[in-house]
Amino acid sequence: MTSTFVNDLRLNEMATGDQSGSWGTVTNTNLELIGEAFGYGTEAITTNADTHTTTIADGATDAGRSMFLKYTGTLDSACTITIGPNTVSKMWFIENATSGSQNIIISQGSGANVTIAAGQTKAVYSDGAGAGAAFVDAFAALNVAGVSPTELAILDGVTATTAEINILDGVTATTAEINILDGVTSTAAELNLVDGSTAGTIVNSKAVIYSSGGQVNGTSLAIAGTAVTSTAAELNILDGATVTTAELNYNDITTLGTSQASKAVTADANGVVTFDNGISEESTTITSSSNAATLNLRDGTNFLHDLTENVTYTFSNPAASGKVSSFTLKVIQDSTARTITWPSSVDWAAATAPTITATNNGVDIFVFFTNDSGTTYYGFTAGQAMA
Repeated sequence: MTSTFVNDLRLNEMATGDQSGSWGTVTNTNLELIGEAFGYGTEAITTNADTHTTTIADGATDAGRSMFLKYTGTLDSACTITIGPNTVSKMWFIENATSGSQNIIISQGSGANVTIAAGQTKAVYSDGAGAGAAFVDAFAALNVAGVSPTELAILDGVTATTAEINILDGVTATTAEINILDGVTSTAAELNLVDGSTAGTIVNSKAVIYSSGGQVNGTSLAIAGTAVTSTAAELNILDGATVTTAELNYNDITTLGTSQASKAVTADANGVVTFDNGISEESTTITSSSNAATLNLRDGTNFLHDLTENVTYTFSNPAASGKVSSFTLKVIQDSTARTITWPSSVDWAAATAPTITATNNGVDIFVFFTNDSGTTYYGFTAGQAMA
């Protein structure tokens, strides 16, 4: 008769009359392996392997037999680990201590697997069902004194310390009252603004809480001793506002009427705006179609036209009479000399329109000005044959 290893710990089961003279040695080895099954083991996965096999050795020490089994190594993708033989039914605590932030997938046969994320440990067991064997997450449906798995899962990702959680010790709020916090997006810093507040009294760096009589510092709806006179209609202007704190802070300017970085532009008491730095304006490219092109003054104040045909210009949407519209036009000549027909409202010096440059890629620059809603545009030649 020969020894067999068909048990879940792969111990040597000696047949009658087997291991003559070595029975004590084999028994001691079995006892040591039983102890190993309650211990800790570690096993390295080949670098960047997609699959790995752990086979519990027959009658010999093996990390795979350990109750707590830690996998190490470096992975660049998820690795499927098959633990065999597939007839072993056993429980493990398995730790994914691999580097590379990859999952390990614990498998035994064609049945269900258990995925363990990098840095996590799970309690799992195998059913030892042979070719169709499966692994099961032992704590997936854990119920602790009436606490459901769904409720336990709420704690997944909680970063509060024991001391912070112990703040709730002694809280007398009901479940319904605590559930008011469901969906709250306030940060710890924002909630802490209430800590130390005194109803009816302003406390530095704390939220203002009105007294039971609706007063602060003894005055109804008062801030720092100054009574608020806003009407309900005025306060309701903020109802539905989606502006962020950062956007509101754009109005926190230093000097009224003088521009500054990342702030709103304002006018001073005289309606004058001073730009502390340069001004950047958009260049608007226009094209012609059927020998016509429109310069829409609502689109910008600087226009560029690369001629492709003879063109007649139209100027549209100038400022209202009494206000000024001024703009520049850069014209680039075609390889075939093109002509320009200007609006009849343009008044050139000496009532004579300029002759545009005829050479290929020749650049002419013109400036226009109107203060009567486009009844008259004063035209000026700023430069010709610039290129």
